[in-house]
Amino acid sequence: MIVMKFGGTSVEDAKAIRRVAAIVKERLQQRPVVVVSAMARVTDTLLTMARAAGAGERKTALKLCRALQERHYETASELLGTALFTDFHSELGADFESLDELLRGISAVGEVTPRTTDNVASFGEILSSKIVAAAFTALGIDSAHVDARDVMVTDSSYMQAVPQLEETAERLEQVVEPLIDKGKVPVMGGFVGANKAGITTTIGRGGSDFSAAIVGAALDAERIDIWTDVDGILTTDPRICPDARRIKVISFDEAAELAYFGAKVLHPATVLPAIHKNIPVYVLNSLNPTCEGTKITTRAPQVKNIFKAIAAKKRITIVDVAAPRMLLAHGFLRAIFEAFDRHKVAVDVVSTSEVSVSLTVDSNQAIPALAADLAKLADVKYEGRKAIVCLVGESLRDKPGVAALVFGELADKKIRMISQGASEINLTFVIEEDEVPEVIQRLHKTFFQDLDPAVFA
Repeated sequence: MIVMKFGGTSVEDAKAIRRVAAIVKERLQQRPVVVVSAMARVTDTLLTMARAAGAGERKTALKLCRALQERHYETASELLGTALFTDFHSELGADFESLDELLRGISAVGEVTPRTTDNVASFGEILSSKIVAAAFTALGIDSAHVDARDVMVTDSSYMQAVPQLEETAERLEQVVEPLIDKGKVPVMGGFVGANKAGITTTIGRGGSDFSAAIVGAALDAERIDIWTDVDGILTTDPRICPDARRIKVISFDEAAELAYFGAKVLHPATVLPAIHKNIPVYVLNSLNPTCEGTKITTRAPQVKNIFKAIAAKKRITIVDVAAPRMLLAHGFLRAIFEAFDRHKVAVDVVSTSEVSVSLTVDSNQAIPALAADLAKLADVKYEGRKAIVCLVGESLRDKPGVAALVFGELADKKIRMISQGASEINLTFVIEEDEVPEVIQRLHKTFFQDLDPAVFA
């Protein structure tokens, strides 16, 4: 059994969904379970209409809803034909009536809560999965729609719900396994779940990848295929370096580091359920299905090159906390991190001295309040418009001179923070945000000219 997850661009219209059906047909003998995202840009539109309704802009919200309804009707009609669409029309219509009522309710109250935001956002995956399942049937694939809310059990942390893996595995075994045994192709939405009370939740943006990995781990899949619109994981962002090359095979740890530090192909949490079950994950291109993509596995083969890839994470703020009076004071670091925890601000990179600590965080509205809180402990400064550059490779601790090679290439650049040693697979540093393209181009030219053909395409 395999799990096949298709992203938003892979199901964005009727043409794309037909392409997906052809890919699935070729793999029917492998007993696929299909997980789909919302159609491209739909989740953004849903969140926009939720905010508009909450701000009292009811007409704007309902206008967006009608436009979305027409798009889904048009796609379904093109896929199903007149006869089949007539039967399916009422089902889609009922979903849009529910969404319309929900938006009117939000507008009447004048407030959109995390719970209602999840309810609105869930419609994207619910609608796309229904359309894909119906299209599969029309195109000769024996499919069955599975409502993700019936199988993906989460806690009640709305907008960022945590899947409850044991309960989810039980539900998947009860609902999905019998369908597979009957030779059907289950189709479900990613990203969406429900808490134990049955209230709709979402597991965060990009969570469809995570959903697919959870399904794969629960059902002991042979592999998990993540279908996107690129040929796999590349050595860097091709928009910055057009000569970026595809990585044939990469370790789970390396892929997770790249995902966390800016590579957009995978959701950072995707690999976690797969790691626990040692299930390989493949990143593939639905626009180019003959490409072998990138294989992510527990242990990747040794590579002759120092680094596998370069990623950059922009919109970073450096927070400097300096407290000479707290020199070596017990509990100082704990107090700092407790402040970050109170304000729900995640830390990426940390650098310390005897009297000061520098930390990088995603730039967000919580930073002024966080700084005010930290000011009770020490002197605080913060600076935005920074970026983290992360070079990923194997066993970097055991390779002498790596830092000299990297920073020798950037001798004219102002490096704000450096981190190496916390992980043996990455070297991370902080620069000015507007210097990212030039820095990555220089490093890519230095480290990715003569590539090991066993690992790079």
